[in-house]
Amino acid sequence: MISKQIVFTAVHKAELLELEVRDIQENEVLTEMEYTVVSGGTERANLMGSENAGGNKFPKFLGYCGVGHVLEIGSSVTSVAVGDRVLVYHGNHAKYNIRPEADITKVTDENIASLDAAFVIIASMGLGGVRKLELELGESAMVMGLGLLGIFSVQFLRLSGAYPVIAADLNSARRELALKLGADYAFDPSAPDFVDQVKNVTGGKGVRATVEVTGVSAAMKQALECASWMGRISLLGCTRVSDCSVDYYQQVHRPGVKLIGAHNFVRPKVESYPHHWTHQDDCKAILDLIGAGRLQVASIVSRVVSPENCTEVYNQLCDDPMFPIGTVFDWREIK
Repeated sequence: MISKQIVFTAVHKAELLELEVRDIQENEVLTEMEYTVVSGGTERANLMGSENAGGNKFPKFLGYCGVGHVLEIGSSVTSVAVGDRVLVYHGNHAKYNIRPEADITKVTDENIASLDAAFVIIASMGLGGVRKLELELGESAMVMGLGLLGIFSVQFLRLSGAYPVIAADLNSARRELALKLGADYAFDPSAPDFVDQVKNVTGGKGVRATVEVTGVSAAMKQALECASWMGRISLLGCTRVSDCSVDYYQQVHRPGVKLIGAHNFVRPKVESYPHHWTHQDDCKAILDLIGAGRLQVASIVSRVVSPENCTEVYNQLCDDPMFPIGTVFDWREIK
Protein backbone atom coordinates (compact mmCIF):
# COMPACT_ATOMS: atom_id res chain seq x y z
CA MET A 1 0.00 0.00 0.00
CA ILE A 2 1.18 3.49 -0.87
CA SER A 3 0.82 6.46 1.49
CA LYS A 4 1.18 10.09 0.56
CA GLN A 5 3.24 11.90 3.17
CA ILE A 6 4.69 15.36 3.75
CA VAL A 7 8.46 15.18 3.94
CA PHE A 8 11.00 17.89 4.80
CA THR A 9 13.57 17.11 2.12
CA ALA A 10 15.96 20.03 2.73
CA VAL A 11 16.17 23.32 4.58
CA HIS A 12 13.04 25.36 3.77
CA LYS A 13 11.68 22.63 1.48
CA ALA A 14 8.57 20.50 2.13
CA GLU A 15 7.12 18.07 -0.43
CA LEU A 16 4.19 15.65 -0.66
CA LEU A 17 5.73 12.30 -1.60
CA GLU A 18 4.54 8.73 -2.11
CA LEU A 19 5.99 6.17 0.29
CA GLU A 20 5.38 2.47 0.78
CA VAL A 21 3.48 1.48 3.94
CA ARG A 22 5.29 -1.34 5.75
CA ASP A 23 3.63 -4.27 7.53
CA ILE A 24 2.59 -3.61 11.13
CA GLN A 25 4.12 -5.40 14.12
CA GLU A 26 2.17 -7.17 16.86
CA ASN A 27 1.96 -4.09 19.12
CA GLU A 28 1.15 -1.56 16.39
CA VAL A 29 -1.91 0.12 14.90
CA LEU A 30 -2.42 1.24 11.30
CA THR A 31 -4.60 4.34 11.03
CA GLU A 32 -6.10 6.16 8.06
CA MET A 33 -5.94 9.84 8.94
CA GLU A 34 -8.65 12.46 8.73
CA TYR A 35 -6.74 15.50 9.98
CA THR A 36 -3.24 16.38 11.18
CA VAL A 37 -2.35 19.67 12.88
CA VAL A 38 0.74 21.79 12.18
CA SER A 39 2.79 22.54 15.29
CA GLY A 40 4.42 25.76 14.10
CA GLY A 41 7.33 26.13 16.52
CA THR A 42 8.63 22.57 16.40
CA GLU A 43 8.06 22.11 12.69
CA ARG A 44 9.65 25.41 11.72
CA ALA A 45 12.72 24.63 13.83
CA ASN A 46 13.08 21.27 12.08
CA LEU A 47 12.42 22.65 8.62
CA MET A 48 14.98 25.43 9.08
CA GLY A 49 17.60 22.98 10.33
CA SER A 50 17.82 24.69 13.71
CA GLU A 51 20.23 23.64 16.46
CA ASN A 52 18.67 21.09 18.83
CA ALA A 53 16.08 20.19 16.17
CA GLY A 54 18.06 17.70 14.15
CA GLY A 55 20.19 20.30 12.40
CA ASN A 56 20.66 19.79 8.66
CA LYS A 57 19.98 16.06 8.70
CA PHE A 58 17.29 15.46 6.10
CA PRO A 59 14.82 14.02 5.21
CA LYS A 60 12.63 14.69 8.24
CA PHE A 61 9.14 13.40 8.96
CA LEU A 62 7.01 15.60 11.23
CA GLY A 63 3.39 15.79 12.32
CA TYR A 64 2.75 14.42 15.79
CA CYS A 65 -0.88 15.48 16.29
CA GLY A 66 -3.85 14.02 14.42
CA VAL A 67 -7.03 11.94 14.29
CA GLY A 68 -8.15 9.07 12.08
CA HIS A 69 -9.75 5.61 11.96
CA VAL A 70 -8.11 2.25 12.68
CA LEU A 71 -7.56 0.09 9.59
CA GLU A 72 -5.56 -2.76 11.12
CA ILE A 73 -4.26 -3.83 14.53
CA GLY A 74 -1.39 -6.07 15.59
CA SER A 75 -2.01 -9.39 17.29
CA SER A 76 -1.30 -8.06 20.81
CA VAL A 77 -3.36 -4.86 20.56
CA THR A 78 -6.39 -4.80 22.88
CA SER A 79 -7.35 -1.16 23.55
CA VAL A 80 -8.72 -0.37 20.06
CA ALA A 81 -10.41 -2.23 17.22
CA VAL A 82 -10.70 -1.81 13.48
CA GLY A 83 -13.02 1.08 12.70
CA ASP A 84 -12.42 2.98 15.95
CA ARG A 85 -11.79 6.72 15.72
CA VAL A 86 -8.48 7.45 17.44
CA LEU A 87 -5.91 10.11 18.28
CA VAL A 88 -2.46 9.41 16.83
CA TYR A 89 0.49 10.64 18.88
CA HIS A 90 3.86 11.21 17.21
CA GLY A 91 2.60 10.08 13.85
CA ASN A 92 3.41 11.95 10.65
CA HIS A 93 1.62 14.26 8.26
CA ALA A 94 0.53 11.31 6.14
CA LYS A 95 -2.50 9.52 4.74
CA TYR A 96 -1.62 6.42 6.79
CA ASN A 97 0.20 6.18 10.10
CA ILE A 98 1.63 3.22 12.00
CA ARG A 99 2.18 3.77 15.72
CA PRO A 100 2.58 1.60 18.83
CA GLU A 101 -0.63 0.94 20.76
CA ALA A 102 0.65 3.20 23.57
CA ASP A 103 0.50 6.17 21.16
CA ILE A 104 -3.15 5.56 20.23
CA THR A 105 -6.12 6.95 22.20
CA LYS A 106 -9.70 6.00 21.36
CA VAL A 107 -12.24 8.81 20.89
CA THR A 108 -15.39 7.40 22.48
CA ASP A 109 -17.66 10.47 22.32
CA GLU A 110 -19.33 10.49 18.89
CA ASN A 111 -20.47 14.08 19.43
CA ILE A 112 -16.91 15.42 19.34
CA ALA A 113 -16.00 16.63 15.84
CA SER A 114 -12.87 15.09 14.37
CA LEU A 115 -11.54 18.56 13.64
CA ASP A 116 -11.71 19.35 17.36
CA ALA A 117 -10.23 15.98 18.31
CA ALA A 118 -7.25 16.59 16.02
CA PHE A 119 -5.96 19.23 18.47
CA VAL A 120 -6.19 17.11 21.62
CA ILE A 121 -2.62 15.83 21.63
CA ILE A 122 -1.04 19.25 21.32
CA ALA A 123 -3.51 20.55 23.90
CA SER A 124 -2.33 17.79 26.26
CA MET A 125 1.19 19.19 26.06
CA GLY A 126 -0.12 22.55 27.24
CA LEU A 127 -2.04 20.85 30.02
CA GLY A 128 1.08 19.02 31.16
CA GLY A 129 2.92 22.33 31.50
CA VAL A 130 0.06 23.87 33.48
CA ARG A 131 -0.24 20.85 35.81
CA LYS A 132 3.41 21.13 36.83
CA LEU A 133 2.81 24.63 38.19
CA GLU A 134 0.70 23.05 40.96
CA LEU A 135 -1.66 26.01 40.69
CA GLU A 136 -3.92 26.94 43.57
CA LEU A 137 -7.29 28.67 43.26
CA GLY A 138 -6.92 32.44 43.02
CA GLU A 139 -3.22 32.56 42.11
CA SER A 140 -2.14 34.92 39.34
CA ALA A 141 -0.91 33.24 36.17
CA MET A 142 0.57 34.25 32.84
CA VAL A 143 1.25 32.64 29.47
CA MET A 144 4.21 33.93 27.46
CA GLY A 145 3.56 33.11 23.80
CA LEU A 146 0.18 32.39 22.24
CA GLY A 147 0.82 29.69 19.70
CA LEU A 148 -1.22 26.50 20.00
CA LEU A 149 0.40 25.42 23.27
CA GLY A 150 -0.03 28.88 24.74
CA ILE A 151 -3.63 29.41 23.67
CA PHE A 152 -4.64 26.09 25.21
CA SER A 153 -2.64 26.92 28.34
CA VAL A 154 -4.71 30.08 28.77
CA GLN A 155 -7.87 27.97 28.86
CA PHE A 156 -6.38 25.44 31.28
CA LEU A 157 -5.25 28.19 33.65
CA ARG A 158 -8.76 29.62 33.61
CA LEU A 159 -10.26 26.19 34.26
CA SER A 160 -7.79 25.69 37.12
CA GLY A 161 -9.01 28.80 38.93
CA ALA A 162 -6.15 31.21 38.20
CA TYR A 163 -6.85 34.93 38.61
CA PRO A 164 -5.93 37.04 36.89
CA VAL A 165 -4.98 35.10 33.76
CA ILE A 166 -2.54 37.19 31.74
CA ALA A 167 -1.62 36.49 28.10
CA ALA A 168 1.43 37.91 26.33
CA ASP A 169 2.24 37.83 22.62
CA LEU A 170 3.55 40.19 19.94
CA ASN A 171 0.60 39.33 17.67
CA SER A 172 -2.51 41.44 18.35
CA ALA A 173 -4.86 38.86 16.79
CA ARG A 174 -3.54 36.17 19.12
CA ARG A 175 -3.98 38.48 22.10
CA GLU A 176 -7.60 39.08 21.07
CA LEU A 177 -8.17 35.31 20.77
CA ALA A 178 -6.70 34.79 24.25
CA LEU A 179 -9.14 37.32 25.70
CA LYS A 180 -11.98 35.51 23.96
CA LEU A 181 -10.87 32.19 25.44
CA GLY A 182 -10.50 33.25 29.04
CA ALA A 183 -7.57 35.61 29.59
CA ASP A 184 -8.38 38.56 31.83
CA TYR A 185 -5.60 40.70 30.33
CA ALA A 186 -3.51 40.46 27.17
CA PHE A 187 -0.34 42.52 26.80
CA ASP A 188 2.24 43.19 24.10
CA PRO A 189 5.65 42.11 25.48
CA SER A 190 7.39 44.60 23.17
CA ALA A 191 5.80 47.49 25.05
CA PRO A 192 8.43 49.38 27.09
CA ASP A 193 6.24 49.19 30.19
CA PHE A 194 5.27 45.53 29.77
CA VAL A 195 6.65 44.42 33.14
CA ASP A 196 4.92 47.35 34.87
CA GLN A 197 1.61 46.43 33.19
CA VAL A 198 1.88 42.87 34.47
CA LYS A 199 2.78 43.94 37.98
CA ASN A 200 -0.02 46.50 38.08
CA VAL A 201 -2.69 43.87 37.43
CA THR A 202 -1.19 41.57 40.07
CA GLY A 203 -1.30 44.20 42.80
CA GLY A 204 2.38 44.94 42.44
CA LYS A 205 3.36 41.44 43.55
CA GLY A 206 4.21 39.88 40.22
CA VAL A 207 2.98 36.61 38.73
CA ARG A 208 2.78 33.49 40.87
CA ALA A 209 2.68 30.96 38.02
CA THR A 210 3.93 31.45 34.45
CA VAL A 211 3.84 29.16 31.45
CA GLU A 212 6.73 30.15 29.15
CA VAL A 213 5.95 28.81 25.69
CA THR A 214 8.08 30.85 23.29
CA GLY A 215 11.45 29.23 23.95
CA VAL A 216 12.94 32.68 23.28
CA SER A 217 15.55 33.94 25.74
CA ALA A 218 14.13 37.48 25.78
CA ALA A 219 10.72 36.15 26.82
CA MET A 220 12.32 34.04 29.53
CA LYS A 221 14.02 37.12 30.95
CA GLN A 222 10.70 38.96 30.97
CA ALA A 223 9.02 36.03 32.71
CA LEU A 224 11.66 36.26 35.44
CA GLU A 225 11.20 40.02 35.73
CA CYS A 226 7.44 39.52 36.13
CA ALA A 227 7.70 36.66 38.62
CA SER A 228 6.56 37.09 42.19
CA TRP A 229 8.58 36.19 45.24
CA MET A 230 8.77 32.36 45.20
CA GLY A 231 6.96 32.25 41.86
CA ARG A 232 7.06 29.30 39.47
CA ILE A 233 7.82 29.22 35.76
CA SER A 234 6.93 26.18 33.68
CA LEU A 235 9.30 25.88 30.70
CA LEU A 236 6.88 24.48 28.15
CA GLY A 237 8.46 26.02 25.05
CA CYS A 238 11.58 24.43 23.60
CA THR A 239 14.49 26.81 24.19
CA ARG A 240 16.65 25.62 21.31
CA VAL A 241 19.41 28.21 21.70
CA SER A 242 21.25 28.39 25.03
CA ASP A 243 21.58 31.78 26.73
CA CYS A 244 23.74 32.34 29.81
CA SER A 245 22.85 36.01 30.37
CA VAL A 246 20.26 35.36 33.12
CA ASP A 247 21.31 36.67 36.53
CA TYR A 248 20.47 33.49 38.41
CA TYR A 249 21.29 34.93 41.82
CA GLN A 250 19.08 38.02 41.54
CA GLN A 251 16.28 36.53 39.41
CA VAL A 252 16.09 32.90 40.52
CA HIS A 253 18.08 32.01 43.65
CA ARG A 254 17.44 35.02 45.89
CA PRO A 255 13.67 35.39 45.18
CA GLY A 256 13.18 31.62 45.33
CA VAL A 257 11.75 31.29 41.83
CA LYS A 258 11.24 27.72 40.61
CA LEU A 259 12.09 26.87 36.99
CA ILE A 260 10.23 23.70 36.01
CA GLY A 261 11.17 21.63 32.99
CA ALA A 262 7.94 20.71 31.23
CA HIS A 263 8.96 18.84 28.09
CA ASN A 264 6.19 16.46 27.05
CA PHE A 265 8.48 13.42 27.34
CA VAL A 266 8.88 14.06 31.09
CA ARG A 267 5.68 12.27 32.04
CA PRO A 268 4.82 9.11 33.95
CA LYS A 269 4.43 6.27 31.48
CA VAL A 270 2.06 3.98 33.36
CA GLU A 271 0.14 5.66 36.17
CA SER A 272 -0.86 9.29 36.81
CA TYR A 273 -0.29 11.04 40.13
CA PRO A 274 -1.07 14.62 41.27
CA HIS A 275 0.25 17.25 38.85
CA HIS A 276 1.86 14.56 36.67
CA TRP A 277 -0.58 12.72 34.42
CA THR A 278 0.17 10.21 31.70
CA HIS A 279 -0.28 11.16 28.07
CA GLN A 280 -3.32 8.90 27.75
CA ASP A 281 -5.02 10.27 30.87
CA ASP A 282 -4.49 13.88 29.83
CA CYS A 283 -5.90 13.18 26.35
CA LYS A 284 -8.97 11.51 27.84
CA ALA A 285 -9.48 14.43 30.24
CA ILE A 286 -9.30 16.92 27.38
CA LEU A 287 -11.77 14.91 25.31
CA ASP A 288 -14.15 15.00 28.29
CA LEU A 289 -13.74 18.78 28.60
CA ILE A 290 -14.41 19.28 24.89
CA GLY A 291 -17.44 17.01 25.03
CA ALA A 292 -18.80 18.97 28.00
CA GLY A 293 -18.30 22.29 26.21
CA ARG A 294 -15.78 23.50 28.78
CA LEU A 295 -12.78 23.62 26.41
CA GLN A 296 -13.05 25.52 23.13
CA VAL A 297 -11.32 24.39 19.94
CA ALA A 298 -13.36 25.67 16.98
CA SER A 299 -12.26 29.29 17.39
CA ILE A 300 -8.61 28.18 17.31
CA VAL A 301 -8.94 26.57 13.86
CA SER A 302 -7.51 29.12 11.41
CA ARG A 303 -7.72 27.12 8.19
CA VAL A 304 -8.10 23.60 6.83
CA VAL A 305 -5.91 22.95 3.76
CA SER A 306 -5.11 20.10 1.42
CA PRO A 307 -1.75 18.36 1.90
CA GLU A 308 -1.23 19.03 -1.80
CA ASN A 309 -0.61 22.65 -0.80
CA CYS A 310 2.05 21.74 1.77
CA THR A 311 4.91 23.51 -0.02
CA GLU A 312 3.06 26.81 0.10
CA VAL A 313 2.03 26.25 3.73
CA TYR A 314 5.56 25.52 4.90
CA ASN A 315 7.05 28.38 2.89
CA GLN A 316 4.70 30.64 4.83
CA LEU A 317 5.66 28.98 8.11
CA CYS A 318 9.32 29.71 7.43
CA ASP A 319 8.90 33.28 6.19
CA ASP A 320 5.78 34.83 7.72
CA PRO A 321 5.65 35.65 11.46
CA MET A 322 1.86 35.96 11.10
CA PHE A 323 1.50 32.24 10.25
CA PRO A 324 -2.01 31.11 11.33
CA ILE A 325 -1.63 29.03 14.47
CA GLY A 326 -4.54 26.65 13.83
CA THR A 327 -3.45 25.19 10.48
CA VAL A 328 -4.82 21.72 9.73
CA PHE A 329 -4.16 19.30 6.87
CA ASP A 330 -7.26 17.45 5.59
CA TRP A 331 -6.33 13.93 4.38
CA ARG A 332 -9.84 12.68 3.64
CA GLU A 333 -9.72 13.31 -0.13
CA ILE A 334 -6.11 12.26 -0.61
CA LYS A 335 -5.79 8.99 -2.54
